[in-house]
Amino acid sequence: MISRYIFLTVVLLAMVSCEVSPKPINYGSDGCHFCSMTIVDKQHAAEIVTKKGKAFKFDAVECMMNHLKEVDVTTIELFLVNDFHAPGTLIDAKDATFLISKSIPSPMGEYLSAFYTQEQAELIEAENQGELFTWEALKSRFKVH
Repeated sequence: MISRYIFLTVVLLAMVSCEVSPKPINYGSDGCHFCSMTIVDKQHAAEIVTKKGKAFKFDAVECMMNHLKEVDVTTIELFLVNDFHAPGTLIDAKDATFLISKSIPSPMGEYLSAFYTQEQAELIEAENQGELFTWEALKSRFKVH
């Protein structure tokens, strides 16, 4: 009977540890998986989560994009970016609109920001100029396959 409980506990722990969901970014202490810098900027951080539930955190969207060039993207379940207008809030990168504007610096110098809606991105682009990208267009720009 005790071994049955141990077995069930192990199975439950295995299921929970492999949960595919965003993991919180600990700003000021977590390091970027790509460049090793400490993640402090809540407007530009990003994260990917593999199909096995392992999370990789980045200090900037450009670090995530450069990392994606080195991995098999079919192993990734979630592509997440911080919403520029809601610092610290991760959104689905596939649905985001991206802006590259020399008026809005990002941690690694690509001037790349993500927005939850296209309308928000267009308003900021109108004020700051720059170029808007969809997820697919951004992947193409960074040569992510």
